[in-house]
Amino acid sequence: MTKPESANDTTDRRTVLGRLTAAGLGLGLLGLGTSARAGGAGTAMKTGMTEKDFRMGVIGPATLSRMVSQLAVERATNANAREFARFELREAIAVTTVLRELKTPVLPMNAQARATLTKIETAAPGLDFDRAYITAQYENHVFLRDLATAYLANTTPSEPTFPEQQGRHLATLALNQFTEHVELTARILRELGS
Repeated sequence: MTKPESANDTTDRRTVLGRLTAAGLGLGLLGLGTSARAGGAGTAMKTGMTEKDFRMGVIGPATLSRMVSQLAVERATNANAREFARFELREAIAVTTVLRELKTPVLPMNAQARATLTKIETAAPGLDFDRAYITAQYENHVFLRDLATAYLANTTPSEPTFPEQQGRHLATLALNQFTEHVELTARILRELGS
């Protein structure tokens, strides 16, 4: 299990890029198959990540989050985990709706994402379920925060296109939520004794 970061942890651009590159942009863990890498998202960490790369990096994790948050709304026993699940479900529905309206394809989950889903689905009721759900959400939001940070850190084109401007606006707004959810899930994990 990944240990939550402390409030004092800082991540510079090189660390973010290294983490994302080493994780294959995190796409394997968070729901996008290898075809996503061939379709452009795997090249996103090269200089000049595009808004499409950003959208492709977000839709898989958001889709998985929607699925597991629906389960958690029904099954979480810890009050804070249940509350987080309600907020996260609404957010994941909104994000996936916007991304689909922007014609972002949803690729099939790969084996690791299916394993994450199965782990949460089959977790014993109570503390085991709550820990499995919140741990997955913590890791998901660390990835999304780092993805948005890396995308926004790229040099903006001298004359950005309208889609690129939309992507930057989306990432700017989402970065706040992603960062907040990293902190919330880290706190809930500490409460759960993780």
